[in-house]
Amino acid sequence: MTQAVPTVPLLINGEWVESRTTVWRDVVNPATQEVLARVPFATAEEVAQAVSSGQRAFKTWRKTPIGARARIFLKYQQLIRENMADLAATLTAEQGKTLLDAEGDVFRGLEVVEHAANIGSLQMGEFAQNVAGGVDTYSVLQPLGVCAGITPFNFPAMIPLWMFPMAIACGNTFVLKPSEQDPLVTVKLVKLALEAGIPAGVLNVVHGGEDVVNALCDHPDIRAVSFVGSSHVGKHVYQRATLAGKRAQCMMGAKNHAVVLPDANKEQTLNQLLGAGFGAAGQRCMAASVAVLVGEARAWLPELVEKAAALSVGAGKDNPDLGPVISCAAKERVLALVAKGLEQGATLALDGRNVQVDGYPKGNFIAPTILSGVKPGMAVYDQEIFGPVLIVVEADTLDEAIDLVNANPNGNGTALFTQSGAAARKFQEDIDVGQVGINVPIPVPVPLFSFTGSRGSKLGDLGPYGKQVVLFYTQTQTITQRWFADAASVGQVNTTISLK
Repeated sequence: MTQAVPTVPLLINGEWVESRTTVWRDVVNPATQEVLARVPFATAEEVAQAVSSGQRAFKTWRKTPIGARARIFLKYQQLIRENMADLAATLTAEQGKTLLDAEGDVFRGLEVVEHAANIGSLQMGEFAQNVAGGVDTYSVLQPLGVCAGITPFNFPAMIPLWMFPMAIACGNTFVLKPSEQDPLVTVKLVKLALEAGIPAGVLNVVHGGEDVVNALCDHPDIRAVSFVGSSHVGKHVYQRATLAGKRAQCMMGAKNHAVVLPDANKEQTLNQLLGAGFGAAGQRCMAASVAVLVGEARAWLPELVEKAAALSVGAGKDNPDLGPVISCAAKERVLALVAKGLEQGATLALDGRNVQVDGYPKGNFIAPTILSGVKPGMAVYDQEIFGPVLIVVEADTLDEAIDLVNANPNGNGTALFTQSGAAARKFQEDIDVGQVGINVPIPVPVPLFSFTGSRGSKLGDLGPYGKQVVLFYTQTQTITQRWFADAASVGQVNTTISLK
């Protein structure tokens, strides 16, 4: 007898409920094509119920003492730690990344949860006494109301944890739409959040595709939308949400360059290039997908290829160096881009297209692939490949490399490998990219700071975690007050603007 495939529930007003939709999608293990679960595309009525639940809960949650909010996230971070192995295993099964990388996915989100527990310090306002005669002014950071988050497939633990903990810690309520491709670990994280003490209605979960995204952007009771994903969808979300009068922040696509100077430590640099280019099968918006070899560093290409060829490929649960890409469609897209690159004149320095993994004949595997001789204007340079493909570009000087990076429309991240402090300082000052690494290939900051992608990689002024996101999820209210000691001090009518 065939075992029934489980369905993924919605969370509305603190209750896990079965969707009444007629539209479902399979959640598939990308290493085996096994169907793990079926996820519903929520109806318009169910999305409205989730938002309404958040709206009702906001009335009391916004007035919950800040210390009580903080203690929930102290408990939550402990629950995540205790369940790390189970969360990582679920993530690996549905997304494909290795177990070690899956734990890293959870851990980087955990750091934001820990930061949310410090909300008492982060949400402090300002005070000034006697700004005029007997007049004081102070400001408070008030929550907005119901906020929404739309998350991508490549970090199904980290990015949801970027969003709802900080929003809720600030006193808002939240409607989360996980990726329909791998929602299972996200649902487990939400269950732990409820166990930690988040009240009914404060956190709600809906699933779906474009219709659900549009409903969240359009709903008049949602005050802010946070998005991470492709540039195409991000631009749509930003335009639709802001036209509806909402705050929006959209972290989108990238083409991150790692610039290598010949004075860099060769062994360390090559190892870091490979880790940043091929980790998570290249499915990171901060992947170092372009290696810019400057001057004599161009001679390092054969060693780069040799090291990449030694990386292992397999099912994530077996902890190889890289697992499969998320879907059959994703694999076909990556292979089509590689073919286009060759057609446009790139050289195939390492071919990983036909890799076979023992025991997993149906897996979406692509081994490390390197294209050299790449130039701007080629599809593999202009588009985000989002697979285990490293493209190699050459430059004669650091200035030429900087111009190359700055001419690219994206601005998520970049890195420089060098032992020269002067070169590093010049690079940092002249480069027009939000996140810069010096001998650090993926310069994603810890939550004490904020994710700061720029230009074509980001829409909205404020980043998705750190101090900036407190400003995103709050409205500054300024209060100016004067108290009179007695009736005699009231004075005369004053028709000027002065506070004297």
